[in-house]
Amino acid sequence: MSLESEGMSVVDHLTELRKRIIYVLLVFVAGLVGGLFCARPIYNYLISADIAQGFVLHAFSFWDGIGMYMKIAMTVSLVLSIPFIVYQLWAFISPGLRPEERSATLRYVPYVFILFVLGIAFAYYVIFPMALSFTISITRSMGLAETYGITQYFSFMFSLVIPLAILFELPLLVMFLTKLRVLNPLRLRKMRRYAYFALVFIAVVITPPDFISDFLVTIPLLVLYEFSVFLSAIVYRKQLSADAERESRYTQPKSR
Repeated sequence: MSLESEGMSVVDHLTELRKRIIYVLLVFVAGLVGGLFCARPIYNYLISADIAQGFVLHAFSFWDGIGMYMKIAMTVSLVLSIPFIVYQLWAFISPGLRPEERSATLRYVPYVFILFVLGIAFAYYVIFPMALSFTISITRSMGLAETYGITQYFSFMFSLVIPLAILFELPLLVMFLTKLRVLNPLRLRKMRRYAYFALVFIAVVITPPDFISDFLVTIPLLVLYEFSVFLSAIVYRKQLSADAERESRYTQPKSR
């Protein structure tokens, strides 16, 4: 292959990547517009939920209300865009996959949305109330006057909910990389101690600084990792079986 053809191949790949990024941005902007229409009912739900009862939220700047609506709209857009983002990623790398890998990985796309929504639900209904209760108890134990801004409240919420929702994609990511033969269960078991350390570190960073909160977040993350190893083992066994069948087909002597 000549250098010119290789250069054209690189240019073609960059052009394709730019096209995929433009598609993602267009969908994200469309989701952002739709999210702005949904922002008010979502805000009313979040404020009227049991978690927010007893709070009087304040605006400390003229932009607090708009900023809160934008945060909600961006979250809605992210939820709606994630399956499309994953599909565009698959479309970009699919030419380098075998036909069976291409069809198998495409099936993962709907589960990206499901796992992300489950992660949001777990973070909002389990982790966020726990973290909020802890921080409020510390504030009251110090005898401080409670004056909460709407920006601080929603920033605190989204800083917990969004990272955990993304981490819920771990099993799917591991299955995808196993399908591409980048990972396998043997490698995942060998790196378990490092993965555990990373997950514990993430749990400590995104939760309030107390042992109970760290423990309650760490356990689901470790379970997610072990579930990822289990799913990787299933995919890996199927790959070994397919490889053995393919090898036996080629090595079997042909009948005259």
